[in-house]
Parts: sequence; C-alpha cells; structure tokens
Amino acid sequence: MIIVTGATGALNGATVDHLLKRVPPARIGVSVRNPDRAKHLADRGVRVRQGSYDDAAALRRSFAGAEQVLLVSSSDITADVVTQHRTAIDAAVAAGAQRILYTSTHGTGFGTPYPPLAIHAAAEQHLAASGVAWTALRNGFYGDLRQLLGPWQETGVIAKPADGPFSWVDRRDAAEAAAAILTSDSPFDGPVDLTLPSPVTLEDFASAASELTGRDIRRVVVDDEEWVADEMANGVPEAAARFTLSMFQATRSGHFASPDPTLVRLLGRAPRSVADQLAGRG
Repeated sequence: MIIVTGATGALNGATVDHLLKRVPPARIGVSVRNPDRAKHLADRGVRVRQGSYDDAAALRRSFAGAEQVLLVSSSDITADVVTQHRTAIDAAVAAGAQRILYTSTHGTGFGTPYPPLAIHAAAEQHLAASGVAWTALRNGFYGDLRQLLGPWQETGVIAKPADGPFSWVDRRDAAEAAAAILTSDSPFDGPVDLTLPSPVTLEDFASAASELTGRDIRRVVVDDEEWVADEMANGVPEAAARFTLSMFQATRSGHFASPDPTLVRLLGRAPRSVADQLAGRG
C-alpha cells in the first residue's frame, strides 16, 4: 500500500495519476483534508481517508496499512510548517510505514541564501532521525511561470533582478519521477536531486519566448532595491518582495547551479524544456 498526501493538489494529484498507470488502485491510498474533493479517486478504486498535518490521530488512521507514505511539503503560509512536517513524519512512523518520502527542494540546507530551504532541511533532519527508511525528493523549482517571469507576453520583457543558473522543472515531470521512485525495485535512500540535466537562467526563458512568439522578448535586469520598490508600489508587502528577491540572490550565488542526471534516468527521456513549458506542450 502506497499512501499519498496532498492528492487533491497539483503535484501529488499528478503523482497519483502516474501511480495508477503502474500499480492496481487497491494498492494506492490518499490522505486528504477534504475527502469530497477526492471522489474522482475513490471512483477509480483508490482508498480515500481524511487526514490533516494538524491532526496526528487522523493522520495515523489515514496512513494505516501503508508500506510507503509520500508526504507533500506543507503550503500553509499561516501555519508552523516545521511542526506540521514533524507531525506527519511521526504519524507515518506510528502507522508502521517502512519508507517515508517527502517532497523537498534542491539546494536544501541550513544557513542558505533562501529561507524556505531551512524548512525542508528541518524535515529531512527529522526523517533521518525517525528510524525509518526515507527519501527526500529534492525537486527543482516549479509552478506558475507568470509568477517567475512576470507579464512578458504584454510587455515583451522579463524584468527581474539579476539571476543565475537554476532548475525549473515541469510539475508533471516531478510527479512522474515520484511515481517511478515509489514503484521502483531499487531503494532511493536519503536526498535525491530531481533537477534539469543543465540548469537555466531567465535569459534562456527570454530566448525560448522569442523563438516561440517570433517577437524579441528581452531579459531586463532590474536593480534589487528598485525591484522591491516596484513590487511594493504594485501592492506587494515588502517582506514578501524581499522573500522573492532572496530566491534570485541565491541563484546568482550559484546555489542551484548543480545539474543531476537522476530525473532523466527516472523519466527515460529528457525532461520538458523551458520552451516546452512556455508553449504548454505535453
């Protein structure tokens, strides 16, 4: 039995879809905050139980019978996510899981230039001390390209602070890789980097966007403080703007520059490129 949390979300929802292509639905369970939103999975034969990272008892019930548990990192910005992750890990241990997997991020560690990486490092530290086999899926960045690039279609420019090389993966590739690891005969112990074989920069996105549209999409570097001021003028709180700025600062210090072949090996093909992602290609 493989239990997946966050299965009504984009990443782990796609992971469950890939699992259904690999194993019978009776071997898959999901732990979700609102089971009504997982009816489509129950209709396919997946076990659906209610669970929340804020309710240890409910988590233990939802994890019952699991050989492996895949924990998605919390996205609740109002919560103590470090405690939530510990609660989820402890519940999986108490339920008897033989392996716990966790969706982490590449570059994770304490004392890094990008604050969220310490949250993932704390989760990995707790996993290592759990006494259970564990895997940290250190995914490259993924998400809404408009948040990363800004309104380039309208303006013809990608105007952001100076950046450096990083991995921006397609969420579908990250989900497929997770399903491959969950169903592999080989153990994947400890941190596993799931990044592009060659990191990219915002200049690469501008080049791909230019080729895709036939327009000249320019990469414009904005001074850090000027960018923060512009964000604040557009209604973004200063703390949020500086939080995002720290990501760009971390990329240009080379923190996310290391490539890794594991994602390619798991997919059996090249990951979707930035051009594929900009074009929305499958």
